[in-house]
Amino acid sequence: MTDSHGLYQEAIKQFAQAAHGHGQLATATSEAKLDNPLCGDRVRMQAAMASGRIAAVAHETKGCLLCRAAASLIGLRAVGQDEAGIAAVVDGLDSMLKNGSAPPAAWPELAMFEPACAHTSRHRCILLPFRALLAAVRNSPSCGAH
Repeated sequence: MTDSHGLYQEAIKQFAQAAHGHGQLATATSEAKLDNPLCGDRVRMQAAMASGRIAAVAHETKGCLLCRAAASLIGLRAVGQDEAGIAAVVDGLDSMLKNGSAPPAAWPELAMFEPACAHTSRHRCILLPFRALLAAVRNSPSCGAH
């Protein structure tokens, strides 16, 4: 197996290192904290919502390379998304990991996680930041649906 097809390929390493959105958000309207007790990953995701869309996002992620790369991708891509869009990404990512489906078209970078399909114990690591984001969006008073 070459590194381009390995679980920890260069794209994942680069996203984890870039840590897009890492830190705290002074203007957060909501947040969610999730952890994976099996591996120790922990994510605190903050969102500032405006008109039902993510205006800003920040995260504090302590976890493996996969978890940190997923959180970084969120930091790069989540602004402008609404609850339905984030829910669709979470569902699409889950389907990609479990069933080998194509990654959600709106987030093509998710393809970097395709090698993890064969490693079911790593699925939670990748999904944790996305689930934390969805929970933060749903916790927002401006979400309106909840």
